[in-house]
Amino acid sequence: MNNTVLMALAATLGTWFVTMLGAATVVFFRSPNPKLLNIMLGFASGVMIAASFWSLLQPAIERAEKYSELPAYFVATVGFIAGAVFMWISDKIVTFSRKKADIAQGSHTERLNRIIMLVLSITLHNIPEGLAVGVAFGALQNGSFTPENLMGAVTIAFGIGLQNFPEGAAVSFPLRREGFSRKRSFLVGQASGLVEPVAGVIGALLVVYVEPLLPYALSFAAGSMILVAVHELIPECQQNKKTHPYFATMGIVSGFAVMMLLDVMLG
Repeated sequence: MNNTVLMALAATLGTWFVTMLGAATVVFFRSPNPKLLNIMLGFASGVMIAASFWSLLQPAIERAEKYSELPAYFVATVGFIAGAVFMWISDKIVTFSRKKADIAQGSHTERLNRIIMLVLSITLHNIPEGLAVGVAFGALQNGSFTPENLMGAVTIAFGIGLQNFPEGAAVSFPLRREGFSRKRSFLVGQASGLVEPVAGVIGALLVVYVEPLLPYALSFAAGSMILVAVHELIPECQQNKKTHPYFATMGIVSGFAVMMLLDVMLG
C-alpha cells in the first residue's frame, strides 16, 4: 500500500481515537462542560476554514494550472461547489433522520429507532470528514511530499479530530439518557467515528491512482469543510453567546490564526 495511503489511514485512525475520547466522557462525567466544548468547536472551525484555503484550495488551483486543460478557476469552483452540495445533501438526510427521531416516542421500539437515527446521522456526517483527510494525505504523492504540505495535511486531521471530540459525546450522552449503560453508550459513541478511516483510505486511493482528479478532490474537500464549519460548527459553538459573547468567537479566531501561522510560516 502506498505510503500516503498508510498515512491517511493513520491520521483518520487518530480522528476516530478523538471520537472515542469524546464518547468516553460518558464514563467519567454526568454531562460535558459546555464552555469547553464550545471553545473546542470554535477552534476546530477556525482551523478548518483556514485549512480549506491554504491546504486545499490553493494547492488545487496550483495543480489545475499545471496539469488541467480547463481553467484553474473553473476546476476549483466546480470541485468546491460539488463538495458543498454533497454536504448539503448529507445534511438534508440527517435533518430528515432527526425529524423521524423526534416523532418517535413512547415504546422501547420507538426509543430504539430514535437512537438508531441519532447514530446514523453522526456516522453520515463523518464520511466527508474522512474523505477530506484522505485527500489531503493522498495529495502528498509525486514530489509533493514537503514539510509544509505534510503540515497542511496534519492540521486538517487535527482540526477534524478536535471537532470529533464533542461529536463522540453527542452520541454517548443521549444514549445514556435513554437508559443505556455507560459502557454500552461509550461503545456505540466511538463506533460512530469508525467510518472515517474507511473514507480516509478511499479518498487517498482516489487521489493516488487517479491523479487528474486531484484538483477536483482537493477543492471538493474544501467545499465540504467550509459548509460543515459555517453551517454546523460555528452556530453550535455560539449557543451560549448571550452569557459568554466572545468565548467561542475567540476560539474561532485562535484556530484560524494557528492554521494560518503554520501554513504561511512553513510555506
